[in-house]
Amino acid sequence: MEERLQKILSAAGVCSRRAAEGYITAGRVTVNGETADLGRRADPETDEICLDGKPIAQKEEHVYLLLNKPRGYVTTLSDEKGRKTVADLVAGCGKRVYPVGRLDLDSEGLLLMTNDGDLMQRLLHPSHEVTKTYVVSVYGEVRGAAQRLGCVTDLEGEKIRPAKVEIIRETGNTAHLYVTIHEGKNRQIRRMCAQCGLTVKRLRRVREHTLELGDLPAGAWRYLTEQELSALKQT
Repeated sequence: MEERLQKILSAAGVCSRRAAEGYITAGRVTVNGETADLGRRADPETDEICLDGKPIAQKEEHVYLLLNKPRGYVTTLSDEKGRKTVADLVAGCGKRVYPVGRLDLDSEGLLLMTNDGDLMQRLLHPSHEVTKTYVVSVYGEVRGAAQRLGCVTDLEGEKIRPAKVEIIRETGNTAHLYVTIHEGKNRQIRRMCAQCGLTVKRLRRVREHTLELGDLPAGAWRYLTEQELSALKQT
């Protein structure tokens, strides 16, 4: 059955659909020897589809991993600065899997990784408003911090939905908070805290949509259960 090329590349685990569009536009994709253009359709069962002259593999088995990302790792498959990557941590799964969303170098916690490009696209699309919950340790003027953070709707001109903020513990000038957001703006929670006069000491994602980090050790990963995957695919 014919499908758009970007969907075929994504389903084969080659890249995301967005990246596939870039490959096609750059002339790196061919179908039966002819350079493909954006919008081209093909049948992965009967057509020879190549990226940079190399045939792509047929649809491979999808895998879904939950990683507890530690600090000091970048959320990418390779890094030009030679830093440690999340790909290093999941190399044992035997598949090339991609991070769904990001956690910055100093952040930690739940990170979904998969080679299912369609699911990745759905989870990252803003229309689905996938919620993410973090445990955030801050210091500074913590009195009224939950209320102030919950009122932030503008980040340097970027509009965001109000976060849900709950206090776990407050001692002196230090507080531990649950912060749930709907977007995934770059360093969003750190920027929100800075705007409210707070400095982040530790930021750890503990929940994303229907997935929970639980007691998975830092640096470890596991496969999603069938129940977790079923719930996630209802997004």
